[in-house]
Amino acid sequence: MQSLGVIGLGAFGQLLAQQLRPYFEIKATDPSAEAAIFADEHNIPLVTLEKCAQCKYVVLAVPILQIGPVVQAIAPFVQAGSTVFDVASVKLGPARQMQDGLPNNVCIIGTHPLFGPQSAKTGMDGLKIAICPIRGAGPTRVRHLITFLNQNLKLDAYASDPDTHDHDMAMVQGLTHLVAKVLHQMKPLPDRQTTLSFDLLVQSMQLVQGDSEALFRAIEQENPYSSEVRDRFFELIDQLRTDLERDQGKID
Repeated sequence: MQSLGVIGLGAFGQLLAQQLRPYFEIKATDPSAEAAIFADEHNIPLVTLEKCAQCKYVVLAVPILQIGPVVQAIAPFVQAGSTVFDVASVKLGPARQMQDGLPNNVCIIGTHPLFGPQSAKTGMDGLKIAICPIRGAGPTRVRHLITFLNQNLKLDAYASDPDTHDHDMAMVQGLTHLVAKVLHQMKPLPDRQTTLSFDLLVQSMQLVQGDSEALFRAIEQENPYSSEVRDRFFELIDQLRTDLERDQGKID
């Protein structure tokens, strides 16, 4: 088996290590006590950052603000011909950091699993993952990666590019997390006298409410397109409120 190093054993790193164990020799690095417990329970060797970076494949499963420092730390140790992936929710910033910080003889592929551990609890079948080739990954290599993810992990993998990805995610993730954040703060919510549309809205909130504050901030602040979408959303909300108050004034 070829080696795969997982840098970061948070919730998603743990999911990643578990799902890929049948196909790779997994090594991981993470200094936290929680990571040590998980690694011991699942018989995954915890190694130094240097040894993890020397794997044939390396996945940066760390928060987006840590990608730059981690890239600098592993740059002296990554091997020529190896492939480095990230799993961040934003792609333009991490792509630049990996391109600038990693040796030119290292292949770089950005990925974004459009799901989290909460969504994958009942299985990964049909869950989406974006593949953004950044450097050294031609069409054939990307096609093989997509085929592997589709056939072995049953994911819905597709190719994109960092700019298109971030543009779309500013709407898809930015608005979802924004609305979920507000809805969560309006608790307690009705749970008996509800409509199907309201139940679906609550379900969408529950899918992301377990995400960290760091992820929310990354989606809203690190994506260069998010502020534009957010401003437009608030503008339309303000306009709707103005219209409703004007109509109410006419009734009164």
